[in-house]
Amino acid sequence: MTGFPRYAIYFAAGADSALTRFGAELLGYEAYTGDEVPFADEALRIAPDWRDITADPRKYGFHGTLKAPMALASGRTEAELVTACATFAGKVRPIPTIPPIVDAISGFLAIIPAEPVDALQQLAADCVRDFDCFRPPLTAEDRARRKPEKLSERQREYLDRWGYPYVLEEFRFHMTLTGRLDAERRAPILEMLRRRFAALRLDTLEIDRITLFKQDDAKVRFRIIGEWKLVN
Repeated sequence: MTGFPRYAIYFAAGADSALTRFGAELLGYEAYTGDEVPFADEALRIAPDWRDITADPRKYGFHGTLKAPMALASGRTEAELVTACATFAGKVRPIPTIPPIVDAISGFLAIIPAEPVDALQQLAADCVRDFDCFRPPLTAEDRARRKPEKLSERQREYLDRWGYPYVLEEFRFHMTLTGRLDAERRAPILEMLRRRFAALRLDTLEIDRITLFKQDDAKVRFRIIGEWKLVN
């Protein structure tokens, strides 16, 4: 069984941002406060089962993954991880800026970059490498849970090396808005999400911070326990 508590290095847009409110109203959960949030009326009109559609992403809060959830390795502490986050954020680096769109990715709907952004790929790769010392060895149970037989050879290599298959060139930044949807359900929901996202007038999105999320046990959702602006 995966150990707890679990931690993840994510991007979240900031507690006061319109993008954070957008995500919270769709997922029904605000990771900065840990509060339930009423669903957007439009989402419920399009899909009365919206709570079920968003059940999986709601557990994690609205975010873009940079370092996937992990328990702490033996001898490592939360305080050390917090210090490492501050150190990482304090290193001068290009601030990735993406042109965000809403689209399907692997059957679910998410905010993704309209085109690849090298600085974002590098940021995610740096997170994977720099924080890997906090991750315990991959257990046989956790490896099996990733269904390695369905992964590519490269993805299996990354799973064994980094504890997660979708890293480095396999990484695709996304801020998840739904669970997986059948093709026939996807179109009207995608149209609604695109319409709501367009109202934000967010032509570019700076991935300008790292955010530390924590899940205390399997019965609770991830919450934000710290964030650090990146230095350019």
